[in-house]
This record gives sequence, C-alpha cells and structure tokens, in this order.
Amino acid sequence: MPSATENGVKSNGHSVAAKPYPPGVHVPSLTFFDSSPSQEIDWETQRKHISFIVRSGVHGIVLAGTNGEAFPLSRTEKQELVRLTRKIATEEGRPELPITLGTTGTSTRDVLADCTAAKEAGADFVLVLVASFFHFALNKDAIREYFEEVADHSPLPVLIYNFPSVLTCGSIAKVTRVAASHKPQQFSALAGQSDWLIPALSVGGTGCITGVGNLYPRACVAIYDLYQAGRFEEAQKLQYTLAVCELGFGEGGINGTKWVVAELLGYPAEARDCRRPYPKFVSKERQEWILDQVRVLEAEEARLNKLGS
Repeated sequence: MPSATENGVKSNGHSVAAKPYPPGVHVPSLTFFDSSPSQEIDWETQRKHISFIVRSGVHGIVLAGTNGEAFPLSRTEKQELVRLTRKIATEEGRPELPITLGTTGTSTRDVLADCTAAKEAGADFVLVLVASFFHFALNKDAIREYFEEVADHSPLPVLIYNFPSVLTCGSIAKVTRVAASHKPQQFSALAGQSDWLIPALSVGGTGCITGVGNLYPRACVAIYDLYQAGRFEEAQKLQYTLAVCELGFGEGGINGTKWVVAELLGYPAEARDCRRPYPKFVSKERQEWILDQVRVLEAEEARLNKLGS
C-alpha cells in the first residue's frame, strides 16, 4: 500500500505493515555544525533547535532532508540525529512524534543500507530520492523499478521525494491527480513548501513539509488547523503572509535559510555555515534582504507562541 507526499510514501505488504504518512505540518530540521576544520555537528545548538521544533506542536520532523544537508552527513550522524530527536520528543511528552529520515546513496544498495540504519535508530519513515549518479541512464522504467525495489526491501515505509532538477516540485496538478485516484490511507500527497499549503489541502493533499517551520512552526501549524476547522478566510489571510516569507527561504537557499534561522533564534555565529564546500552566506545586502523578507511573520509567530505557552 503506497502512501506518499509530493513527496510520496510506499509501504508494502511483505516486510512493512501499511502505515499512511501522518497528515499535517512536518519540519525538515536544519543540521548545525561547529567551526572546526572537520565541521562536526554542533550538538548543543542541534538540541536547542530540535527542542524548539518539538515544543511548537508540529506534526512531525524530517531529519537529513534537503534543508538538513543530507548528502554531507554520514550514516552514523544521521542515526545520532534520530536518537537525539526521539529522546527530546520523549522528554517533551511527545514520544510518538513521527520522525522521517532522509536517505542518500548512489546505488539501491546504499539507499537500503540507510533505510535499515533509520529503522535501527528509531525513525518511523524514510525519505527517498532517486539514486541518480548515473542519472543520464535512468529512464522512467528504471526509476519506477528503483522505488519498487527500495519499498519491497526497506524495513520502514518509504516517502518518495519528488525532487526534479534538485528543486522541490510545486505542481498542484500532481497532488490533485494523486488525491483523485487514491485514498489518503493508500497514497497521500503533501506540498513540499508551505506557500501552497492551502491549495494542496483544497485538492485533497494532507499537509506539507516546509523549511519555514524551522523559524515559524506555529504559524505553519495555525494555517493547517484553521483550514481543517473550516475557518478558510483566516487561514487564507495567514497563507498570504506566509507566501512572502517562503520566498525568502526559497531564494535564500540552504545557506541563507540556515543563516537567517540562526540569526533570529540567537544561535552562535560559528554554527551558521553549511558544510563545505557550500558557500557561506556573508553578503550584507543579501542578509538584510532575507531578514526583511522573513520577518513579515515574526509578530504572528510571537502571538501564537504566547497563546501556546
């Protein structure tokens, strides 16, 4: 039984019990590194950030996704991130919080090894990209067979990551077609960005996976909750503002996203860089632009945070 996102989830009847992907707002957590030559994970900052996300009330966390810099992470580091997140979720009274771990590899064998490691560490789902080192040789049949093989042998349900040309796919039509042909319990669809959360929900999508949730998780959850409660005008008004903020994250890139999140949440300056060779976000002009762009939600997030505390 598949279940999926814009992104998608497949759970087969052989090694994995059917398990639909949880609806709602899932945050692809950033991964923070120290300033040493080897750029080890800054576990103190990482703990603060995961705690911040968990306390916000999001419906799930995605580790080692695009925003989490999946490819520069080792398998052991990814397992440690899962274990830390589960520990924090348990401490915060949310032991069953859904955790999805990103898998990487240049072969089906490598990806399946990541799937097994995710299971061992305590993740609930795996996020799977096409193993595309030999992308020029992969036709549609090869890609389909790849996902089928991974789903058949993964010990966890597979979240198919629709990521053409290294960009999150924003096709509302794909979500519509999935919703029209499958029940959410069989194969569900989520937006890969929060700026089209309401459009996705309106055609049968079940939520989103949004990098904006690293900074404004409560606002993202509020849109989802308002829509589910039938308070469509309020949800749409907040969606308009969120779309402006999302543009900052999208055009700022992963390094801009990490910089602005760390800046506004007060994380150490030395933890704001991506793993090399990804460039630093050092342009003062770009820093000012992204701050202006994302701060449109700052007051609303503060209001929601006060209500939730």
